[in-house]
Amino acid sequence: MKIERVEIFGVAVPLVGEYKNAYLAKTVQKSAVVRITASGGAIGLGNVDPDPGYSKESAVDHLRTLETVLKPLLIGMDPCNIHEIMARIDPAIEGFLDSKAAIEMACVDLAARAQGVPVYTWLGGAIKSTLLFNAWIGILPPDQAAAETMVWKNRGFRSAKIKVGGNIEADRDRVKAVREAVGPDFGLRIDANAGYDVETSIKLAHYVAPYKLQLFEQPVAAEDLAGMARVRKAANAEGLLIMADEALLDHASLIDIIRADAADMVKVKVMKQGGILNTRRMIATAEAAGLKCIVGHGFGLGINTVAEIMLAATSSNVVDGLECVGPLKTGDDIVAHKLDLSKGTLALPDGPGLGVTLDEAKIAQYRFDPNHA
Repeated sequence: MKIERVEIFGVAVPLVGEYKNAYLAKTVQKSAVVRITASGGAIGLGNVDPDPGYSKESAVDHLRTLETVLKPLLIGMDPCNIHEIMARIDPAIEGFLDSKAAIEMACVDLAARAQGVPVYTWLGGAIKSTLLFNAWIGILPPDQAAAETMVWKNRGFRSAKIKVGGNIEADRDRVKAVREAVGPDFGLRIDANAGYDVETSIKLAHYVAPYKLQLFEQPVAAEDLAGMARVRKAANAEGLLIMADEALLDHASLIDIIRADAADMVKVKVMKQGGILNTRRMIATAEAAGLKCIVGHGFGLGINTVAEIMLAATSSNVVDGLECVGPLKTGDDIVAHKLDLSKGTLALPDGPGLGVTLDEAKIAQYRFDPNHA
């Protein structure tokens, strides 16, 4: 097979309300969608959902790069030879891992579809048939945080992430209220989004230690691995694990984290790590170093979400409580059947490939022109 056509779509899908984090507030998710068509009519889909603070480039930047830099390189190539494709597009432009991930995802989808198997079978097979998902709680007053967490628990969720930042006493009170509401068997995580310095992070780790958390995500600035190592040592003494997120980008950054003893766990995202195969390799490297992984990002559309689900299902090193929960936050999607994660569990989707189909009407409804964005 040879690649005959590459289509790039920019879409702005409405969110369910407004979402705020340490980096922005937004009511829509701007995403890039790639559809590759090969000889014989074989099709593969890719989708990435860039987010400020996590992606170095904006959705508009990715759409322009996909259209003008990377798309022309693909025509005539074998879509099933992922290694050759990545070897061509990687040096074409520095960075833009999300753009490269969108192309790689579409090629993996196409290759698996061509063989008539789901992506997880193409990757070597699934070891989980049911996936569990992680809920999230914003920086809310204690009573409200506790009430929201109980809603998630009553729906069927078994874990939740609590956002922290700005005031560690308020953080402590929020965590305490949630723990008292949900009881001892519900998994809790906290995420500072790189918002605290070392000493403040250590103090917060001490404050929340009595509440038996699963992990403390990215307490300090991404570039401060020495500082994160200090936080890790103090937090571990309190029985709390540290997870790197913003500090992790490519394979080299993972090696830096391992060498610095900066984390007990790492969070990986297919778009941020440059594709399904790159992410799978990083999971394996983390496993060899004794670091567990969490997979997912909060605002993915259906294609990207299924890619992360199928990848997660192939590794015992991936912790339950996936964070690819974008379909819970979006009011719609651009795939024919929106994923239902409302109960916190999902049977592993069938293929072939990623098993999703574009909804042409939704693409038209939510499409935007990056040149006029």
